[in-house]
Amino acid sequence: MERTAYILLAAVAVVWIIVMVAGLVVAFPVGVIGLVVIFALGLLFIKALKERLASKEDDHYDKNVEK
Repeated sequence: MERTAYILLAAVAVVWIIVMVAGLVVAFPVGVIGLVVIFALGLLFIKALKERLASKEDDHYDKNVEK
């Protein structure tokens, strides 16, 4: 049930981003600013995700520290 909810949320997020990018393309040249912002946020998200996946210290705390 939880997995289905995550899949639905991910699908809606992807569709929303596609529609937003399409709207920014239609609003050319002002929409280019929004496209650059979306691209920059995407790069920062990928960087943060890569750092988190490579961090052995975070994995240690996830496995060994009580919540």
